[in-house]
Amino acid sequence: MAAGAAAMSLVWVPDAVAQLPPIYDTAPQSLAAAESVASLPVNTFLENVVVAPDGVLYVTSHETGSILRVEAGEVETYAQIAGKVAGIALGPEQTLVVTGANETGMPAIFQVAADGAVETLLLPDAVFLNGVTPLSETQYLVADSYLGAIWQVDVARQTASMWLEHPLLARANAENPIPGVNGLKVQDGILYASNTEQMRLLKIPINALGEAEAPEIWLEQVNIDDFDFDAAGNLYGATHIYNSVVAIAPDGRLTTIATAEAGVTGSTAVALSPEEAALYVVTNGGMFLPPPEGVLPAQIVRLNLDTLELPALESSSL
Repeated sequence: MAAGAAAMSLVWVPDAVAQLPPIYDTAPQSLAAAESVASLPVNTFLENVVVAPDGVLYVTSHETGSILRVEAGEVETYAQIAGKVAGIALGPEQTLVVTGANETGMPAIFQVAADGAVETLLLPDAVFLNGVTPLSETQYLVADSYLGAIWQVDVARQTASMWLEHPLLARANAENPIPGVNGLKVQDGILYASNTEQMRLLKIPINALGEAEAPEIWLEQVNIDDFDFDAAGNLYGATHIYNSVVAIAPDGRLTTIATAEAGVTGSTAVALSPEEAALYVVTNGGMFLPPPEGVLPAQIVRLNLDTLELPALESSSL
């Protein structure tokens, strides 16, 4: 069995829940109006989401290997993978690029065609493939959360190579099941990466050849899973075990925009609508760190950004 086999389960229920560091306790709040788009059964681990230009959502269900299609509140299985799935990105010609592992636990990249057909590229040297983001039309960067590295994958040529391996991408404690490098997004020639276990957001400049330059720490004491950027450079991040969603201005100022009361318990990923009026959040109901009342149904939540009052964000720019 591949090295990634044991690493591909994101579910962790500790024997005793230690109190979380109060990193968001003093953050200002401006709560967005929230509505549930869909609710799925308890112990459904929704892991990532992407929004197509037509507004249709595609969501990965980690444990079941399902890729869900969500339109007008209706949820259907768009594609099924024998294995587990994690990150998702839009691909060329109405395809999807999905990270995960096959039925034997071998780390893999899946390309899902418009008709749901699946092509598989195995990465036997990887450990735990997670967040994915486009680098060019056919090139993608993929986080390896337990190796502490980022792979470069060419979906047209069906090849993969190491893009960057660095201590800032790794876990400080290799025994900790929380992922190291996790979410990835390219913004204005810089790759932003969350290291969830280290509670850091990183900046990695990309040179003219598409290569990584030295990573640097942008923010510390931020527990971010996956995230998205708006056109003004504001980051919206899912805090996962903190059961919230935050907005971070380019200057680093942070505002909580959704809490557990909005239905975002176990928030794993977010994605902006094409017109940026809404932010879609997917959750696992607290499977990784259950709330006192126990694991809740997984949710797809729509946050209305038009209701926010964030003067710091409105005037900010990169």
